[in-house]
Amino acid sequence: MAGVALTPSLAELAPRAAGGAPLRLAVAGAGRQGRAVLQELQQIEGAEVVAVCDTDAGRLERATRRARGLRGYASVEELLDGESELEALVVATPTHAHRGPAEAALEAGLHVYCEAPLASTVEDSRALAARARASERVFAVGLLARANPIYALARSFHRSGTLRELVSLAARDHRKTSWRNPVSDPERQERLDWRLDPALSLGLAGELGTQQFDVFHWFLGLYPVSVRGSGSVRVHEDGREVADTAACELAFEDGLRLHWEASLGNSYEGRLEVLRGSMASFELAWTHGWMFKEAEAPTQGWEVYANRQTFHADQGITLIADATKLAAQGKLEEGVGLPHPPLHYALARFVAACAGEGEVHCGAEEGHRSTVVGLKASEAVTSGETVEIPPELLEVR
Repeated sequence: MAGVALTPSLAELAPRAAGGAPLRLAVAGAGRQGRAVLQELQQIEGAEVVAVCDTDAGRLERATRRARGLRGYASVEELLDGESELEALVVATPTHAHRGPAEAALEAGLHVYCEAPLASTVEDSRALAARARASERVFAVGLLARANPIYALARSFHRSGTLRELVSLAARDHRKTSWRNPVSDPERQERLDWRLDPALSLGLAGELGTQQFDVFHWFLGLYPVSVRGSGSVRVHEDGREVADTAACELAFEDGLRLHWEASLGNSYEGRLEVLRGSMASFELAWTHGWMFKEAEAPTQGWEVYANRQTFHADQGITLIADATKLAAQGKLEEGVGLPHPPLHYALARFVAACAGEGEVHCGAEEGHRSTVVGLKASEAVTSGETVEIPPELLEVR
């Protein structure tokens, strides 16, 4: 079996400039994700970050200290009142607090980028998606695979029939972390550790799995009809009720199954998605991707330009963008992988769309559908039972 490293064209790797005057943005939420958003926006041509808000004074102070000239506010309301020339808001608050800031920004006439999952309940997700659909502003949901150039290339291979009949789907997200914030104030720690509050958190399946489930929705154009789950605390026995290790099996109507697992107790094998077909398989790891061809798969012509890699017992063929040009320059291996984190491409697409250049990678309705699947997977893990996903739940009314 041969493995092919999936790398998009070099033109796709460059973020799109928004053109004209820079888009004036603010970020709601200065936690881990908010800081990542700020870092990537500062590298995107056509984006100017002018403000950030967070209800936690410590996080707000650190965010404004790291970026010169960045104004800080204690709430979204204060930010909207204080920034009369603001054009767009990135919502990077905890999941259960997405709806309020996003709706307030739309009401103020701003473009909105909202992190995924869209909300922590079906009702909030549907309401926000409906509000976004009714707005004339640009609204993007942070489901990152849809903006990832490597995943777009893999999807084009899949849709052209390269995999042939799908055999199975799998995904995993293995990390070594605790989800706890190292702070001394118990009240502040409880607030910051919202992912460990069973009344607020969507757990591993919702907070992490939603991103990966969406990969398969996008590739297949299908959504699961049921999900079976389980989870437990295997490592972090600190009084938490939210599982640190979980697994799900998502069933599609045609009998195809997606097996997913995640853990906060072990990082071995990391985070990736696998699609297995009768003629080839994809292994996608967010900044890199490979296609493994079966022995009888037809030759497609590009193999002659590729170098070779070894994957365990298999010898792989590395597919690199503009391979002949890079080979002539002796730089073939430099074409593998993304030069930016996946978040960068989603934000760049949003900035470009706000300037009228193309569309966002993921709109509100697709964001709602994947959010519902994540919510139902979370419910399955918590209950340990099979949970149905009625098609009407995926609709935005």
